[in-house]
Amino acid sequence: MRGREVDEGAILLLGGRSEMGLEIAQRLAPGREVILAARRSSDLAEEQARLERAGATAVHPVEFDADDLASHQPLLEKLVADHGRIGVVVLAFGVLGDQARAERDPAAAVAVLHTDFVAQASVLTVLANLLRAQGSGQIAVFSSVAGVRVRRANYVYGSAKAGLDGFASGLSDALHGTGVHLLLVRPGFVIGHMTQGMDPAPFSVTPDRVATAVVTGLRRRSTRIWVPGILRPLYTIARFVPQAIWRRLPR
Repeated sequence: MRGREVDEGAILLLGGRSEMGLEIAQRLAPGREVILAARRSSDLAEEQARLERAGATAVHPVEFDADDLASHQPLLEKLVADHGRIGVVVLAFGVLGDQARAERDPAAAVAVLHTDFVAQASVLTVLANLLRAQGSGQIAVFSSVAGVRVRRANYVYGSAKAGLDGFASGLSDALHGTGVHLLLVRPGFVIGHMTQGMDPAPFSVTPDRVATAVVTGLRRRSTRIWVPGILRPLYTIARFVPQAIWRRLPR
């Protein structure tokens, strides 16, 4: 079934409250176990019920603090020991941060970089080793067009995504031929809780639309996708926009 279905095994959602992550998990849930990993995992009853209604054979909430780097390896190893083969892992945790505050407060800037890049790199390294050992598995990683060419208006968040994009691209190449597949997702502005109160950018998408593209990309074994697809040629052109113009662009 390669190329038509995702790899066999449990679905692991790191960021169990993420709108995009839950949309993806809902599409992959029928006939599978789903593991929801998030802070305050005892408060995931609504998310658990949603996935059970979608056809998951079982839904397991587990405590996960992305910023606690030392916890990543023991947690992920335990999940493999408890649930067996992992089919798909979706990294859907992250923060947008407050750009204005981050420009004034170094700790605020570092906090965004820690969650959106350092913690992701840590999780990805552990996952890559575990999935290599089982000989299969798929990972979906969320970069952003904000990291393709970083803008002055959100350079803290954008630089974290730029780092993650490069890390995931290199890891994808390192995993080639191992049986493990990494899908790098580059969405544009996503309308949802994380961006509530912000004016949507051109070519904005919803979590539902992102999820549909991600599941299709997983089934096709794509290495990277842009959502929506029109952003790919637009950002190819964007690389050549003069800096004097680029720095004036909004978030």
